[in-house]
Amino acid sequence: MNRRWAWGWLGAALMLGGGAVMAQDPPPPTARQLRIVPELAPAPSPASPPEKARTAYLLSYFKEHVHSLHFAVSRAGYRFTDVNDGRPVLSGEAVAGQKGIRDPYLMRGEDGAFYLTMTDLHIYAQKEGWRSTEWERPAADYGWGNNRAIILMKSRDLIHWTHARVDITRLFPAYRRMGIAWAPEAFYDTRRRQVMVYFSTRIGNGKNYLVYSYADPAFRTLTTQPKPLFPFPRAGKSTVDGDITRVGDRYHLFFSTDDGTGNIRQAVSSRLTGGYVYDPTKVDPEKVGTEAPMVWRRHGTNAYVLMYDVYAAKPNNMGFSETRDFKTFRDIGHFNDPGSPMKTTNFTSPKHGSVTAITPAEADRLERYFAGQ
Repeated sequence: MNRRWAWGWLGAALMLGGGAVMAQDPPPPTARQLRIVPELAPAPSPASPPEKARTAYLLSYFKEHVHSLHFAVSRAGYRFTDVNDGRPVLSGEAVAGQKGIRDPYLMRGEDGAFYLTMTDLHIYAQKEGWRSTEWERPAADYGWGNNRAIILMKSRDLIHWTHARVDITRLFPAYRRMGIAWAPEAFYDTRRRQVMVYFSTRIGNGKNYLVYSYADPAFRTLTTQPKPLFPFPRAGKSTVDGDITRVGDRYHLFFSTDDGTGNIRQAVSSRLTGGYVYDPTKVDPEKVGTEAPMVWRRHGTNAYVLMYDVYAAKPNNMGFSETRDFKTFRDIGHFNDPGSPMKTTNFTSPKHGSVTAITPAEADRLERYFAGQ
């Protein structure tokens, strides 16, 4: 994998002894964590609150050295507060084969349940004593940050979750030599009435590209061999960190690429699983490296927020742009920038996150749970 992509995953701070970065990382997780359960309770009736009631927002994110899941809530989509005072809500050690997770993505499905996907990868596992080698498999054969599995989790209340670790290399023989399974996301396919899971992969140490598969209803495994989602039109270039948003009858796929200056681009299609037309225009306004684009809509408006991980900032931060037409993007700054409406209250340096619309009651429940009430 080329050094530029490796640097993206490491972020702007490979200062492993690094006071600046390490000082921003929270203490180890408290005893209170999300609960892993064997089965979910039956769905309530109605299963899902109406869209008009989903006026609050839940940010899922991780931090570079902690490699665990964090949650932060906002009532208006501008000011976010971590529900566990900056500590993980779920330890990566508890759920991942590599003892660490990255790239959490949270979606509410058509059935009202929440679907959480994460990368099973700890880039500092050797340093932390979890393995004797730098990577799971030799870097010469499988590249930087190689991994085999993704994490699938499902919940009805954001507190109780089922859990599955899906090893792509064992599940699908064609992917036995797969180098990575990075940044999985979920999308409900209305045509098939199934949850689609899409992620970045490569064979061996080749170029990265985006693939998709379908999950079983329990969200414990993948049922179809991954297929290419977006064959990049320029040979020799990589694509990672795909994020799909449906607007009207069009699907907007945002992703990170090493094609030209800046990282984030988009492609548009009338079909979910193919036909994407590439737009080479740089989307984000940043002058340093970015990755992990994710789009969410402001409640009651036709304004969409494009969020991205500005990994080359020191320290790293999330950047934000707003759009109404998906052609022009207005820069609204980074978390806690002077003049930016985007704020955090009790955490810093979130990485590769997602924002999901929830109800104020769901936000209250999460806060009460982590307050021990």
